Amino acid sequence: MPPVTRADVEAAALRIALHVRRTPLLAADLGGRTVCLKLEHLQVTGSFKARGATNAVLRLDRRPAAVVAASGGNHALGVAHAAAVVGATATVVVPESVPDEKARRLAAAGATVVRHGGEYAEAEAHARHLAEQMAAPFLHPFADPDVIAGQGTVGLEIAADAPECDAVLVAVGGGGLIAGIGTALEGGPRVVGVEPEGAPTLAAALEAGAPTEVPVHSVTASALGARSTAPLNLAIAQRTVDRVVLVTDEAVLAARDLLWEECRIAVEPAGAVGLAALLEGAVEAAAPCVVLCGANSEWVPR
Repeated sequence: MPPVTRADVEAAALRIALHVRRTPLLAADLGGRTVCLKLEHLQVTGSFKARGATNAVLRLDRRPAAVVAASGGNHALGVAHAAAVVGATATVVVPESVPDEKARRLAAAGATVVRHGGEYAEAEAHARHLAEQMAAPFLHPFADPDVIAGQGTVGLEIAADAPECDAVLVAVGGGGLIAGIGTALEGGPRVVGVEPEGAPTLAAALEAGAPTEVPVHSVTASALGARSTAPLNLAIAQRTVDRVVLVTDEAVLAARDLLWEECRIAVEPAGAVGLAALLEGAVEAAAPCVVLCGANSEWVPR
């Protein structure tokens, strides 16, 4: 049996329904074609991460007094939200490079914010150390079946609200969102991963047949900066993802600016990665749906 099933995703949808938003779909004319946009940047924490974190916390054997996470920012915000749902405290470790806007939102959410290391891997190592000291659960941002099932609820909503969709474009960092959506939509529309050229995490793993560490140099690094995916996420992607395409940072920023110009939608660069692939002609689809996955960094048009 797969490590995460559609039944797990359906159970997660029921479990988290009172604590997250069912985000809308918007049909928009962009780049000379009609595109369905899944507005996940309107989620309670400004990104889809609230879904997986909330499902994971609610699935713990007992209600924790505290939870610990490491994140570039969006997962940490989701964990802070999930902790508040069960009356727990949240300690989140973020890299020194985390955008000030994300750090501000974390503090406003009541989380204890610890800056450590230059990138996610260093933050994770420190967070695991703190979790051990505190005897608190550590919530991984993508390599966790309950997190993946929670993220997959995005796919269930797309299937219900856009049954005509023939391809779903998903930005990939560590691979939690695409693993969840792929599980939810298996046997349905194609699921296409999109990564910046400067962070080809899942593309490298699929090519190698195993998680592979890659250098990360991208404007999307605060959200899509995982240097390596995990065996769990790779195994699901190998089964459910049609392919992964790469886009330039320039294309990402152009897509982000187009969303603002045409729709007055302001997302962080990572939120525009899927649209960039569509506008660049990297993905052909008659009825595409793009997941706008987050909006938690300072938005400054070029």
